[in-house]
Amino acid sequence: MLIGMCLGILCYLIYWSYMESERERQPPYIFLAQHFAKLHAINTSTSPAENVLKNSSMESDSPKSSFNPESGINSENDFKSQQARPDGLITNVSMSTSPAYSTFIIQNLKDSYQIGEELCVTIHARDFNNKSKCYGGDFFQAKLFSSKNPQKASVFGEVMDLSNGSYSVCFLLPWVGRAQVAVRLIHSSEAVEVLKRHRETDSDRVFFNGYFEGPAPDGARLRETVKCNVKWDKNGLERMGSGDCCCEYKDSRTGEEWQCQRPKILPCSARVYHSMGGYIDRLTGKEAILLSKPNQDINPGEKSIINIAHSKRNVTDERKKCRPGLLTPVPSGFYLDDVWTSFVCSTRHFTPQTTTQCLKDKQIYMMGDSTMRQWFDFLLKTVPTLKQMDLHVPYQTGPLLAVDVENNIFLHWRSHGVPLRCLKTEVANLHYISNEIDDLAGGPRTVIAFNLGVHFTTFPLDIFTHRVLRIRKAVLDLLQRAPETTVIIKTVNTGFKDAFSSDWYSLQLDRILRQAFQDVGVYILDVWQMTSCHYNKDNIHPGPIIIKNEIDVFLSFICPD
Repeated sequence: MLIGMCLGILCYLIYWSYMESERERQPPYIFLAQHFAKLHAINTSTSPAENVLKNSSMESDSPKSSFNPESGINSENDFKSQQARPDGLITNVSMSTSPAYSTFIIQNLKDSYQIGEELCVTIHARDFNNKSKCYGGDFFQAKLFSSKNPQKASVFGEVMDLSNGSYSVCFLLPWVGRAQVAVRLIHSSEAVEVLKRHRETDSDRVFFNGYFEGPAPDGARLRETVKCNVKWDKNGLERMGSGDCCCEYKDSRTGEEWQCQRPKILPCSARVYHSMGGYIDRLTGKEAILLSKPNQDINPGEKSIINIAHSKRNVTDERKKCRPGLLTPVPSGFYLDDVWTSFVCSTRHFTPQTTTQCLKDKQIYMMGDSTMRQWFDFLLKTVPTLKQMDLHVPYQTGPLLAVDVENNIFLHWRSHGVPLRCLKTEVANLHYISNEIDDLAGGPRTVIAFNLGVHFTTFPLDIFTHRVLRIRKAVLDLLQRAPETTVIIKTVNTGFKDAFSSDWYSLQLDRILRQAFQDVGVYILDVWQMTSCHYNKDNIHPGPIIIKNEIDVFLSFICPD
């Protein structure tokens, strides 16, 4: 363990030295004036103050909110395959989309491009019989990256479904040198239908444990473990039972309901601990085949490498100072030499010293899952005067606390409430994010950062939407009583491709989260693009290079000057 800690510290020091040397090489990015100007026009159309209290109808306490994730919020609705459901069209898995036969081509390929131009690509989906697909719904991810290793450059491309078996994706060209298009088939449209069906019918395939403890008649400590899950009357969750079968736990403020099978001896009030229970695989043989090989590269139909030259135009950088309420463009930025340049606003790059200065006299409250805990860990390592307090709780779920008495910095992280896939932890320490926000006074020295998503992938969208809307209401209330509070939302990471936590599930949740907060006057930090286009292998917990860049954007929101 000691050797591992030493290696970790060594890698960290090497990383910081590397990042600082790389930043000295960064050229000023003054070549995207039209792109920045267009974004500025969008972002200044309405002020954050005017948007803070709009759409009050989205603040419903009811889980059956009019805030419809299937249509009004454009989650699955963006996948045009609804017009031609593949599950009714195929009789054999060979009719599903094949990564080997599907191809992409660059539209109007040129010998050379200029920085700031746009490159568009068409994807043609074909099945395992090499026949063209006639409907959409496939889940592709695409990026443009540098084929020259020292550049370590990449940019995200959003794939648009044309609903006929073809797809379009356009890339901004933000660096000079060579670049290569890469397209991956994450899931075929047929596999997407499998994911969708199991979310609609088998939400109980992820279950949890409840641990009950209390005194036995002989004075010993009695312990019972039972199965628990979200209380919901459909989507497979009704299989838990109803009536006297279960102990029900309803949060008085959020309306969230949780239930556990009733222990044989102990009362419902004796529930002390929570943990992940397990996974139930209900895939049929055919479904397992459709989901067996996700995340496969597809081949270019012709040349996929291009050359990008300097622009002949003399333009200036039109990015504005970071402020709440800015929209997230596509792309939201790009990597070059492992450094992220944001198109949302003019972000800064921070050293340990400037990080400390930025956080001085601040109270930072972080809430969410383990990907948000990575921010806590990174800042703890970065600020040399931050010292962690031992609260004698599981590190996986927290709460975690670090303080810097010298610079008056308070850093706090805790996991969000159930459902939460975690090791055994005290129920009393699992708080809903909206309740935590309601209990904070806020103010100019308060920073709140949260995320939500990956632990909800197998549950109905209505459950996630209700949770998000409760948080939205808490944020609106906070900004009304303390408008100078900084609120930052980290979007969902890419990473998982399996039947329980696929990126396809996460994308639906990500869209709901963004839509709910787009008019609230908060900062939205897009890590979906940052994790999707990086050269590192997919990992729900990205490496230190990506985390460092995420933290730079986070700190730029707090300290834009």
